[in-house]
Amino acid sequence: MKHLIILGDGMADHPVERLGGKTLLQYADTPYMDRIAREGRTGRLITIPDGFLPGSEVANTSILGYDLHEVYEGRGPLEAASIGYEMAPEDLALRCNIITLGQGKILFHHGGHLTTEQGDELIQYLNERLGNERVRFMTGIQYRHLLIVKGGNKHIVCAPPHDHPNEEWRPLLVKPEENAPVEEGRMTAQETADLLNRLIVESQELLAAHPFNKQRPLERQANSIWPWGGGYRPDMKTLPMLFPQIQRGSVISAVDLIRGIGHYAGLQNIIVEGATGLANTNYEGKAAAAIEALRHDDFVFLHVEASDEAGHDGDLDLKLRTITNLDQRIVRPILEAVDTWEEPVCVALLPDHPTPVEVRTHVSEPVPFAIWHKNMEADSTQHFDEVSCVGGSYGLLKLQEFMQEFMRIQ
Repeated sequence: MKHLIILGDGMADHPVERLGGKTLLQYADTPYMDRIAREGRTGRLITIPDGFLPGSEVANTSILGYDLHEVYEGRGPLEAASIGYEMAPEDLALRCNIITLGQGKILFHHGGHLTTEQGDELIQYLNERLGNERVRFMTGIQYRHLLIVKGGNKHIVCAPPHDHPNEEWRPLLVKPEENAPVEEGRMTAQETADLLNRLIVESQELLAAHPFNKQRPLERQANSIWPWGGGYRPDMKTLPMLFPQIQRGSVISAVDLIRGIGHYAGLQNIIVEGATGLANTNYEGKAAAAIEALRHDDFVFLHVEASDEAGHDGDLDLKLRTITNLDQRIVRPILEAVDTWEEPVCVALLPDHPTPVEVRTHVSEPVPFAIWHKNMEADSTQHFDEVSCVGGSYGLLKLQEFMQEFMRIQ
């Protein structure tokens, strides 16, 4: 039995009055997702451990079967792994967004949806002017970049910018943790926070003068960096170490942090041309890559970011389109392919967390999931959505229990 996880990032939502009180998954036309629920077994999953923020790095690592208390080091180290930077023991790696500020507030966490080429131009510009032996800016994807601080201290409090749309940015500046430990050979937490806050302010002065921003309206300017998600190099066992059924596996994503998780999990990163992490991503290319990977791999993790970005933008119509696109352009061709195979493929479908369009940020709530293979005995669920899956036969699973149940199917 081969195993495939299809994950629609941020796809879950809340009931929306404009949709007659339905969630987006209830409202959207998703016959192929519904088929997985109808012919398979369903339930709900708690993806965020107590004490952790509901970030994608936390939820996806948990879904893949890892104990966050043992392996979590923040988003930065995952981004570093994805872009091929091997962290030194003294490194602090932080995710470094390029964001949009206006009227003293965080307007958008994505700098007006930068392309990777635009982001690279701005990051190289900042590295030339702010980089030194201690500080280094490195290009990632689109607005998602990397900041390395040699000797930095991870015991700081950073505000993920996507969690604070339309909030004043100054109260969200980096702070040291209370009673932060002093670590030999590293800056103190206060020194690290002071350095990062200085870089934020200086980046605003530099980016305001850059020709790129002078050509764009305020709401689309990429006019500040925002570092967060810092940590040291994580110590993770590979998935084949945790699950002997997996001899070879792959991850397909346009997002650095997912590729980074895949790197530490021992999965091959498959790069799909035209995969953007946005609603215009290459759905067909991702589906084809997953089908091809399943011909020789035991396990494939297929991640699609588009719904999460639409949720952060508060764009109801766009998020609905991303859900139907996932159904028609990812789930449909995959089911049609594996239906014909002699060796069965077990398919799991789920979001990592809700990103409600009327909240515009991640929330820590259980998500629906469905597991299907063509010989499975189905439960009574007929549709894939937040309400229907409450009655599924798996009930409410927690954290690593999902991957344990999934890999038990042979």
